[in-house]
Amino acid sequence: MPSFRTLAIALAFLIVASGVARADVPAPPLDPAIVAAIANISPQRLRAIDTRLVAFGTRSTLSDRETISGRGVFAARNWLVDQLRAIARTSGGRMTVTLDGYLQPPDPKKRAPRPVQVSSVIATIRGDDPTRRTVVMSSHYDSRVTDVLDAVHDAPGADDNGSGTSAVLEAARVLAPIPMHATVVFAIFDGEEQGLLGSAHFAKVLKEQGVPVEADLNNDIVGASVGDDGVKRDGVLRIFSEAIPAGANVARLNAIGAENDSPSRELARYAKETGDAYVHDLRGTLEFRADRFLRGSDHESFNENGYAALRFTEPRENFAHQHQDVRVENGVQYGDLLQFVDFDYLAKVARYNAAVLASLALAPAPPDAKVDIKQLTNDTTLFWDAVPRAARYLVVRRLTTEPQWTDAQDVGDVTRVTLPYSKDDWQFGVESVDAQGHRSLAVFPTPAR
Repeated sequence: MPSFRTLAIALAFLIVASGVARADVPAPPLDPAIVAAIANISPQRLRAIDTRLVAFGTRSTLSDRETISGRGVFAARNWLVDQLRAIARTSGGRMTVTLDGYLQPPDPKKRAPRPVQVSSVIATIRGDDPTRRTVVMSSHYDSRVTDVLDAVHDAPGADDNGSGTSAVLEAARVLAPIPMHATVVFAIFDGEEQGLLGSAHFAKVLKEQGVPVEADLNNDIVGASVGDDGVKRDGVLRIFSEAIPAGANVARLNAIGAENDSPSRELARYAKETGDAYVHDLRGTLEFRADRFLRGSDHESFNENGYAALRFTEPRENFAHQHQDVRVENGVQYGDLLQFVDFDYLAKVARYNAAVLASLALAPAPPDAKVDIKQLTNDTTLFWDAVPRAARYLVVRRLTTEPQWTDAQDVGDVTRVTLPYSKDDWQFGVESVDAQGHRSLAVFPTPAR
């Protein structure tokens, strides 16, 4: 039998002979400021935040008429505003806190049997680079029981979605003191359980105002490491992203083979690459669908308005702890209770988010990359305009059958490069890189002459 070394040499020869040279994409260099910030994320603070959210009894959007002091969605909203305003005082005047609200008219399709006030809490940290787009970290703070129209009974919502809201608050706390180049938004939406009401309104307003959103990192159900099978999976985080952007020309996507290279897919790849590099005990799993099967969350409101967005969620859900009245039935505890949230796991998720968000906000803008199609060739020529603050550019590639970038080439401070790889066989992306090593999102090049 041939030795392992002989097999390895033979395999290497076959790879080289086939023309598929492999040079794994290097992990992004770690920014000391980001490392220090995410190290300060605390499971104890996350527990305290989630405990306070649960104490509001119900955060159902339809509890907007609640009259008991300290109970209901408005009490929770006001507390969130106070927390973010306290965080804003550490930002050197860069952070502001507002409400994005409107009166939702009665609409059975929107689970609104009567007019209801929808109030989302929005914290914005102003960036110092006007050429950079806006990056968002989001969650929703409303909760529900079995009957989505029930605003009376307790709806703890510890995991769905006290966990996501707690992660947003902790990320805001540790990142607020760090000056960013891009504008950063921490959005905590109302009305998700009624049909993405708060996020739909906010994303639509952003679109109407021409706000160039580069990314939305949405967190929904991110706090439980043990699923319905009783297995603990505290080292895994699922990352969902859409394939076909709103309004896309499907025939064109098929012609250039870009069905797996939407802006949201590139964002998901970036999130995994960056989050995995900063948080060594948590690994992102790319899930190539917009959300769990036939289900949704607030990132889809951004997608519908043409923005790149993804959803983070825990590895395996327990449906006895979601959208359930609190009760014990046949010896089984139902309800979305604090006892089912793993705050050490949630801290990893918050760190993962904060690292990705800060890396995006500190990087130069992505290049507007093109692939030259003036003539038929068996190599590939890429070109782009120079990006402010970019010191060099990185070209990443993968075979058409592979899910993640597998090869990278630092091409230096140029705006045009020809590579000896066929665009028939390879997918390409171009990233801007600044002098400190911060990388932009990879941009899938579009055909141009």
